[in-house]
Amino acid sequence: MANRDTSKSSIKSVSLLRPFIIFGYAVIIIIAITVVSQLAIRKTDTVLKNKVTSMTASLNVQMKLNINTYLQRMETIGTLVFASDEAYTYDATDESNDEYEALETEKVISDKLYSLCIMENFVDYGIVYRNNRTIGKISNGTIDQFGDTLFTDLSAIAVSRTNDGWAAGFHGNFKRIYYVKKIHENAVLVISFYSSELEDVFDNPEKLNGMAIRLANQDSNIIYSSVADTEVGTALPKYIAPYVKSRKSATVMNDDYLVTVNGCADNWFVTCSIPTNIILHEKNEVYKYIILTAMAAALLAILIGALLSLRLTDPVKEVVTSLDSKAHIDQLTGILNKKTFEEFTEKRIQNSLATEDHALILLDLDNFKGVNDTLGHAYGDSVLANVGKILRQTFTSEDFLGRIGGDEFCVFINSTAPQPQSYEEFVKARCDELSEAFHNNYTGDDGKYKISASIGVSMFSTDISDFSTLYAASDKALYRSKKSGKDTYTFYTKEMEADKT
Repeated sequence: MANRDTSKSSIKSVSLLRPFIIFGYAVIIIIAITVVSQLAIRKTDTVLKNKVTSMTASLNVQMKLNINTYLQRMETIGTLVFASDEAYTYDATDESNDEYEALETEKVISDKLYSLCIMENFVDYGIVYRNNRTIGKISNGTIDQFGDTLFTDLSAIAVSRTNDGWAAGFHGNFKRIYYVKKIHENAVLVISFYSSELEDVFDNPEKLNGMAIRLANQDSNIIYSSVADTEVGTALPKYIAPYVKSRKSATVMNDDYLVTVNGCADNWFVTCSIPTNIILHEKNEVYKYIILTAMAAALLAILIGALLSLRLTDPVKEVVTSLDSKAHIDQLTGILNKKTFEEFTEKRIQNSLATEDHALILLDLDNFKGVNDTLGHAYGDSVLANVGKILRQTFTSEDFLGRIGGDEFCVFINSTAPQPQSYEEFVKARCDELSEAFHNNYTGDDGKYKISASIGVSMFSTDISDFSTLYAASDKALYRSKKSGKDTYTFYTKEMEADKT
């Protein structure tokens, strides 16, 4: 009887202990899963932050290049006025001017200015003289804004070192951006446009959802904002401003924001910022799911935790892969961008033996400016996209295809020539095929614009064994093609070193 009672007592004790054992085991499993999950999340978090930071910094550099290119294009358009001798020799302040001759001269200058003005959506494109006399398109808004100090204020923009300069925010008006170039001591050329025109410059297909792009001056005042027009003229947010004031470039990520800053032309700054919680949104959502599942499932928590860890990495891989692709591919043409093309080609050349065969083809579109100026930039973009298609059809997946400028493309032939064809014959065949693809390429509604291609080719050799030398040789050959009437290709020879560069 005593043994039976003891047995019952033991069974009862075990029954009482069982919930504690199960509970303890469940706690151990949950703690183990939580620890493993935390380690995986921290590792993924570090990798994601580093990758996104690198990608975002790369995008910021690309947008810096975009704005610099845009400003340089505006400056180039400004210099076109000097094609007219009257523009830089005439002085409206000269009291000895013959009235009739002055009117005739001003008409010539005005006609030249208006012919150039239609190239862009300019608010102002004209000349202002010291006596505040104007020729060309000088808007009433500009005249009213500056009043009697029109020449004085505008000429102050042109710095003495370069005799030109950019400015925004006159009298608190950040809606207009001004470019001023000194013609002579009594005259300046004035170009202005609305800051909203920069929307196309910063409409970068590589930017992340939730990213804010801003252009600011050295005083941290916003010139352009992708967030809202109401930000223009206000100060940069406090989490960005210190980096603009202290340095010309920065990449910083904290618990709140990822911020990249790059200095560009005329002491302006391109800033990109994105909330950290947007970058890590997928990670945070999965993290909560892992913890809840671990607490709800004991033994199954191990399997569920493993599956969720995989799910944790999938969104990260997708974000990183998408960013990596966008940072390497020119979105308009679908081929490599300039930076990536140069890196891939340089690395391939460095790993090549001296006996290997390679060639670098440099291609520049003929008559492309006429398409852009007449049919518009949107139509020009479609022409560039078609060039990318032609290159992909002409060359193999082993070859490197890149867009290295506005209408300039480059191909590094990495494929092998079929036997018994020589490598030079193989390259010539590719050039013939490429030229033929462009030979009958007419565009426009009436087909009057011929988009041909001038091509320069250089061959990899012991004398030409790095990317910069290959590129320079192809460029000289391209120059010879242009000089020979365009729509043709030329192979580099040493005799071309005497050509004008």
